Amino acid sequence: EEQLVESGGGVVQAGGSLRLSCAASGFIFDDYSIGWVRQAPGKEREGVACITWDGNTLYADSVKGRFTISSDNVKNTAYLQMNSLKPEDTAVYHCVLGPLWLLERTVVAPADPEDYDYWGQGTQVTVSS
Repeated sequence: EEQLVESGGGVVQAGGSLRLSCAASGFIFDDYSIGWVRQAPGKEREGVACITWDGNTLYADSVKGRFTISSDNVKNTAYLQMNSLKPEDTAVYHCVLGPLWLLERTVVAPADPEDYDYWGQGTQVTVSS
């Protein structure tokens, strides 16, 4: 069974850190570029970061310098290290996989969930002030 499962969300105070994980099973992880998309209640989806199959990274301006995306193809897992968290980072964070061109676009304008090859169920991040 093909699965994509996020974990690592939680409640943290402003200025704190969290590391999200995205574990894939049942398919070849390194065939895809990987990204994180977040959505807060009442707000549009926002692309946060992506890492291409060849290791290049892109970040939204809102998280640049605070978040770091990485992937471990041996473990079939991607990560999002989030530091200096702000209340405005509060959202459900989804891990997404797809072709290079789509993930590069995601940071600027995320697509709909059905456009990605894989869209995780999400993990809640809540940052208190």
